[in-house]
Amino acid sequence: MPSADPDSLDESGKLYANQAAGVDVTEGPAERGGGPTVRRMLVGAQLRRLRSEAGLSREQAGEAIRASEWKIHRLENGQVGFKERDVVDLLGLYGVTDQDEVAGFVTIALEANTPGWWFQYSDILPQWFRAYVDLESAATLIRSYEGQLVPGLLQTEDYMRAVIHGAHVGQAPEETQREVERRVRLRLTRQTLLTRPDAPMLWAVVDEAALRRPVGGTEVMRAQLERLIDATKLPNVTLQVLPFGAGAHPAMVGAFSILRFPDEELPDAVYLEHLTSALYLNKREEVDQYLHVMENVCVRSAPPDNTVEILTKILDTAGVGRKP
Repeated sequence: MPSADPDSLDESGKLYANQAAGVDVTEGPAERGGGPTVRRMLVGAQLRRLRSEAGLSREQAGEAIRASEWKIHRLENGQVGFKERDVVDLLGLYGVTDQDEVAGFVTIALEANTPGWWFQYSDILPQWFRAYVDLESAATLIRSYEGQLVPGLLQTEDYMRAVIHGAHVGQAPEETQREVERRVRLRLTRQTLLTRPDAPMLWAVVDEAALRRPVGGTEVMRAQLERLIDATKLPNVTLQVLPFGAGAHPAMVGAFSILRFPDEELPDAVYLEHLTSALYLNKREEVDQYLHVMENVCVRSAPPDNTVEILTKILDTAGVGRKP
């Protein structure tokens, strides 16, 4: 069963187009709105709006920059980087003639080509996961259902290592250890978004099965469950447990996340992860269906006020127990 949590297995996979190179990027905390994926999407949305207001088709826009209708589609959806000449030509076609406005637009478009803070991890970070990291850091609300694992933003270091080691079966031990530690650092950096001044709201539903699975052994799970108890004290974190007693439910087909953004140009997005790829949905009817499923799962779950009691009970009944 696929997992929508981008930390369910690892961040390895097939690398493909639009990987930037030769840029000096230092590691730092994840900042809202700073990722290239989000900036490209915003620029693309503005270009799409201008084209629509000008009454032009994608084919007509493509002819203006010596490109295909498909390229315009990809530009408007933030799937590729921008060339200054293309942006200037499109703005001229759409009737944007004020030089200051054009210059400002070009600056933003070119900034959207700059790699994010995750650039130094690009060798272990596939394109489809880079997009999620950017979207996650730009979101104001992250809702997720996870049936197999603790959500990545709430994992402890040792839990991360156990999960990642489990996904690296068959690799050389020395290579595995190097990669594991880099992936752990990447995830820890992502977690900083929960404690930044403009932190997003995280509303996570975790299946009881994920909490009782002894990932990493007794000591690792004790620390992980205690970490979840501590996380419930954060004002921007809501954690619910879906008990075994809930029986069959609509999210049994797989985990997923729903992200909401502050800019109205960016629609809500649903994230579904597979072993070597991911699927992003932003059509209103598709997002609404997943929102309906999420609401259903939340109703079937224990209330957030009961979460600490449930986690403490699992600690006791699973033979883990809290440290004195």
